[in-house]
Amino acid sequence: MTGTATESAPHPPHYTSVPDWSREPLVQPVDPLGRVHTVIEVVDGDRVATGAVVAGWLAALAGAQVRHHTCEDTSAAVAALEDDLVAARVGHRVLVAGSADACLAVRAAGVRAGLADDEMGFGVVSVATRTVWCVHCSASTIAELALDDVVACSGCTRNLLVYPHVSRRTGQHLGFMVDAEEA
Repeated sequence: MTGTATESAPHPPHYTSVPDWSREPLVQPVDPLGRVHTVIEVVDGDRVATGAVVAGWLAALAGAQVRHHTCEDTSAAVAALEDDLVAARVGHRVLVAGSADACLAVRAAGVRAGLADDEMGFGVVSVATRTVWCVHCSASTIAELALDDVVACSGCTRNLLVYPHVSRRTGQHLGFMVDAEEA
């Protein structure tokens, strides 16, 4: 029945837990309903692109109450977020610019602190690097990978499939042994 109306096209893969902005560079708009905004710039990669994203957000937020943090790495960005959330009230919004890996980690910290998805926005400038959590030994491996690639675990050295699933709690991709059925 090739070419008939009843034939269905191939379905794209389902990425229920993998945000669009972590698969390809994407900048989400500012939430105009926010009363206070935390803008976090993680400059662990492309400073020019990250700076451009933040400049656009800051221009859109002209006149609003903004706390802007420029952080050299993900741990500094998470610390900045946690500090700002201590005094957060209803209407607080968080914007994070940087690599997808950094944004996923900061998002996980926000989720752990009780932020909802609609209270956070992301400006991703690179999706090349991913952190993969091994289901076998719990090690985290950081590498330049695409979803469905295979990487050697930094802990147990098993060949892990980078599964299209991201933990909201940790911000890491799920990895499991790709050739478990083989000897």
